[in-house]
Amino acid sequence: MTNPKAVEKLSFEDALEELETIVRKLETGEAPLEDSITAYERGTTLKHHCEKKLRDAQIKIEKISISDNNTINTQPLDPEE
Repeated sequence: MTNPKAVEKLSFEDALEELETIVRKLETGEAPLEDSITAYERGTTLKHHCEKKLRDAQIKIEKISISDNNTINTQPLDPEE
């Protein structure tokens, strides 16, 4: 991979797209061993980055409710509801 962008600077969508590209490349089995190892390592880093982005997004999600007097209230998302 030539000059890969720092993973922590990638958006979720860009990281996921790159991860999908790596998976497709590895599935073909045509890359030399060293390239495959490097791609796998990058893929692992991208996977962890995507998981962190998803966790961070879940924390930020709030459930919005409107009371009888048209006041908008927010509360943390309860994933069990």
